[in-house]
Amino acid sequence: MKLLSQTHAEVQAERLARIARDSLIDEARLSPKPGLVDSRGNGAHHDLSLALMEYSAYSLTPMFLQLAQQSWLRPADIALREMIGRLGREGEQQMMAATAGVNTHRGAIWALGLLVSAVAMNGSQASAQQIADTAAMLARLPDSAAPKIFSKGLKATHQYRVPGAREEAQQAFPHVMNLALPQLRHSRANGANESEARIDALMAIMTSLSDTCVLSRAGMPGLEAMQNGARAVLNAGGCATAAGRDELAALDVQMLALNASPGGAADLLAATLFLDRVSQPLSCSF
Repeated sequence: MKLLSQTHAEVQAERLARIARDSLIDEARLSPKPGLVDSRGNGAHHDLSLALMEYSAYSLTPMFLQLAQQSWLRPADIALREMIGRLGREGEQQMMAATAGVNTHRGAIWALGLLVSAVAMNGSQASAQQIADTAAMLARLPDSAAPKIFSKGLKATHQYRVPGAREEAQQAFPHVMNLALPQLRHSRANGANESEARIDALMAIMTSLSDTCVLSRAGMPGLEAMQNGARAVLNAGGCATAAGRDELAALDVQMLALNASPGGAADLLAATLFLDRVSQPLSCSF
């Protein structure tokens, strides 16, 4: 019986790692995304490409696997939190080695790493809200080994006095749970194809997220342009409508002109796609 349980855990861990990797790849390929790398091109980035984003996602698969294996049916405590932090930092080093020093998925490592562990802690049987709540418990625990790095994202949160990726996780991913996941499922139910529904979910995040990637590149005017443009897309009926697609194209032009790339929103879209795939049915409704 014990052997069967271990085999089941291993199978589920491998499944979670694949889903996390595929969520990153699907987010990267999704088009058209304003200012972001997608299947059309590099967006507002000079050092990123779709091929590099995909290569980065594959480099992170072993980290996701270890996180799932080490978190299986474990309680949220400081020992687990510190283990997750260590594996995340090792995964980041693997990513940076694979991309020759280009930061492709640092924010996604934080969000998806917590969510992978949270699913495993629940034995892969949980609603989206249960998974997000478990991830939040982890995010609120201290990691004594975490390096004191003042990243661009942290600089932006201090300069503009806005919450960042850490607070998003500690609050159980409200932009995913309250906006993106409901919008994804609502758009599908109303006839949007999968790509349109995913773009709508991205827009839902962008309507209110204090995206530190945008703030770092384009300041508060860039953030306001992103939020207002995303609202215009959804108010026009979303990407399944001609009016919504016109608003999306206008937002894309504006983001490129501002050299603004909503990388934080992209990370949360990947988290949304992950939760949509791993959570139990009917765990989130519009």
